[in-house]
Amino acid sequence: MSETKTLTAVARDRVGKGAAREARRQGRIPAVVYGAGKPPRAIEIDFNETRKLIYAGGFMTTMFDITVDGETEHAIPRDYQLDPVKDMPLHVDFFRVAKGQTVAVEVPVHFVNQEKAVGIKRGGTLNVVRHTVELNVPADKIPDAIEVDIATLDIGDSLHISAVTLPKGVTPVITDRDFTIATIAVPAGVREALQQEAAEKAESAGGEEEEG
Repeated sequence: MSETKTLTAVARDRVGKGAAREARRQGRIPAVVYGAGKPPRAIEIDFNETRKLIYAGGFMTTMFDITVDGETEHAIPRDYQLDPVKDMPLHVDFFRVAKGQTVAVEVPVHFVNQEKAVGIKRGGTLNVVRHTVELNVPADKIPDAIEVDIATLDIGDSLHISAVTLPKGVTPVITDRDFTIATIAVPAGVREALQQEAAEKAESAGGEEEEG
């Protein structure tokens, strides 16, 4: 489960491109905190600290206590912008979260026991359909990742969300279909071998019937 992290911010009196450039020159990043029925709050946060948080992974599933002028905003990142050339953070949007609230977040999927998977041992390959799954989760219990055991998957098998054991209180955002997370795909060489094997079995069975 992701732990709540702290950020120290300063209130931003001015908005717009000029103010944003000035904030970046001073080693800070423009940001905004919105939601929970309150007016948006323009803030600035430390550039180096924010960059480390983003590139450490799990940024979008981490709750933050953001201290601004002695007040604390409990919020989760909803979006961030990177410079298209330098990949440096330019802006962050935070969404306020009330105590006990449920939020929708994209949670990474980790596939375990790949080396034991029946289909992979037979020459199949893991085809990941969804690297993340959007889930409704309690704000104070956001999982770092969802672990999926694929040991029993054979060639041609598909893993659907209904086969995944989710933590208590966690549900998929998509509820109108049992969507696929991964499959064990058949490489061309293996497919040809299987087709040849099937053809030989069919030919053998046909020969036995003629003899009978």
